[in-house]
Amino acid sequence: MSNIALNATIEQRKSVLEKIKTGLIERLNLYQNVRQIDDDTPLFGSGLKLDSVDATEVIVLLDETFGIRVTEGDDPSYMRSVNTLTSFVISKQGATTNGSATGAGKE
Repeated sequence: MSNIALNATIEQRKSVLEKIKTGLIERLNLYQNVRQIDDDTPLFGSGLKLDSVDATEVIVLLDETFGIRVTEGDDPSYMRSVNTLTSFVISKQGATTNGSATGAGKE
């Protein structure tokens, strides 16, 4: 991978991480700022302490912010941490860009 491609990948990840953290803070009324949320912070349990209602809000956040529809076939481990959620978004964006995403068009 060239330096230009690597830098683009890093910048994309940083951008998605910031959008996710900002979205979580705004949508879930978290009393934290973006810098206080570590990339490896768990979403549930001892991390951000989200619950099942919050999980639904995260799914809505993915749809509204990134245009990503979560399907039953998606591995739920993407909800483990901020980092896994970011990787999920980037992989879905890559699938859409490559034209291999299903259900990307609205009916």
